[in-house]
Amino acid sequence: MLQYLFFSFSVYVQLQPISSMALDPCSAYISLNEPWRNTDHQINGSRDRPTCDSQIDGEWYRFTGMAGDAMPTFCIPENYCGTHAPIWLNGSHPRESDGIVQRQACASFSGNCCLWNNTVDVKACPGGYYVYRLIKPSVCFHAYCGHFYDICDVVDCQGSCLDTGDCMCSLGTTLGPDGQTCLDENECEQDNGGCSEFCVNLKNSYRCECGIGRVLGNDGKTCEEIEGCHNNNGGCSHTCIAVEDTYQCECPRGLVLSEDNHTCQVPVLCKSSSIEVSIPKDFVGGLDLSLINASCKGVSNGTHVNINFSLKSCGTVVDVVNDKIIATNLVTGLPKQMPGSNGDIIIRTSKLLIPVTCEFPRRYTISEGYVPNLKNSPLEIMSRNRGIFPFTLEIFKNKDFDEPYRDALPTLKLRDSLYFGIEPLVHVNGLEMLVESCFATPTSKIDEILKYYLIQDGCVSDDSVKQYTSKDHLAKHFQVPVFKFVGKDNKEVFLHCRILVCGVLDESSRCAQGCRRRMRRSAEGEDKEEGSRITNRILMGGPIRIIMDE
Repeated sequence: MLQYLFFSFSVYVQLQPISSMALDPCSAYISLNEPWRNTDHQINGSRDRPTCDSQIDGEWYRFTGMAGDAMPTFCIPENYCGTHAPIWLNGSHPRESDGIVQRQACASFSGNCCLWNNTVDVKACPGGYYVYRLIKPSVCFHAYCGHFYDICDVVDCQGSCLDTGDCMCSLGTTLGPDGQTCLDENECEQDNGGCSEFCVNLKNSYRCECGIGRVLGNDGKTCEEIEGCHNNNGGCSHTCIAVEDTYQCECPRGLVLSEDNHTCQVPVLCKSSSIEVSIPKDFVGGLDLSLINASCKGVSNGTHVNINFSLKSCGTVVDVVNDKIIATNLVTGLPKQMPGSNGDIIIRTSKLLIPVTCEFPRRYTISEGYVPNLKNSPLEIMSRNRGIFPFTLEIFKNKDFDEPYRDALPTLKLRDSLYFGIEPLVHVNGLEMLVESCFATPTSKIDEILKYYLIQDGCVSDDSVKQYTSKDHLAKHFQVPVFKFVGKDNKEVFLHCRILVCGVLDESSRCAQGCRRRMRRSAEGEDKEEGSRITNRILMGGPIRIIMDE
């Protein structure tokens, strides 16, 4: 029996297609013709070895031969297309006049048609075929599917052609750019198929689905609340228990309820320095657990098998998607080759797959009085308790940025140079950081009326500010002449910085855009809103003392 357990958590990272190639993709493509890619090819989840498109890397591809004519545009069940999680195209194919378009590519697994997704480019070519710019899947086992579509022969057409000699497609399909191929029509693109919640496109049809805790009504489109455990187990993945006039879901020992209060998941702890997975031994019996990098193996403590890894190890993939930085890996359990010393001489399942996902927020606001806290404690921002990605604001003694003030607060004179930097406590390849704004205040309050911007909208607002190049994309170093606020009593200065994390390869990200000035009114409005939102998320320290020349 094939057993799957899921959990999810929730640093910001967005997938971006590779830049356009100089050659016409309709004439410079790689053929995908493996028979196992076809939607008719099903694997035995416990016997066959699934495939993984780890060799796909942003080139243009065309489906040919026994693989099929084009990517399917309807949901494909798991264990088809020669893999565990088949990838299909969530959207209609373009016309030739549309040029290159972007579509969502979904990977199906465990009854979820789009458990994972990314963005691909699609182009209709003059010869009546399609080419796709496909990116490498972030998790194995994923593979791109091909499908055989109905083709109308306009030369030898009987009863399926119009008087004009054109082909006529059956209900639920539409004519492709070659005038012969009947492609599946995505009914979900029009008014969500009439579904009140989720619309899933199928071959020549579609279906409506509801979120956890709700069920489809008699019309097959409207979602209704589940009344109790008698109806689809209350939407619980495991045990449903009636409690007075309501019900609640419970999990077997060793599992915990996810945020939806219906699905049981393996306990996972997301930290900036490590990700900790704890799997009950009852689910493991007789299996060796490892991550994508098979050298990273689980360690048993008698009741659980624990796997600890970091954002930089064991094959962990870090991406920027929308407003999050997402780290993914996959725990795989395979039968042991020989009995172990712990008495595991039988197995209860042939394979165990546990996708691991940690989500971290992408935007952070850090504040402190020019200098770090004397205890050097990091700023740790949490988003719905999903993860922590820490930064510190450091004051350095010179432009080498290698010796921060530690034991005492610096005391500086006007026109002295102040060296400060924003430092990550975890260094992760593939990410970069933009300093959106830095402003100074005479008090520690972030919403202080009297403020002076050094950086605003990613642009240097004071020409005296100098930025230094750093080897780490997540670190920023600056130099500015010391200043004070007007007024006899203003002898202290505090600094507040707002930063954003992006993917290095995302050419359209806010970080890649750099300086981007906005209307002053909208910028000030955002500061006011942010000041009320992050009051309890700031790290205070300092201040720096300003000495006036006698």
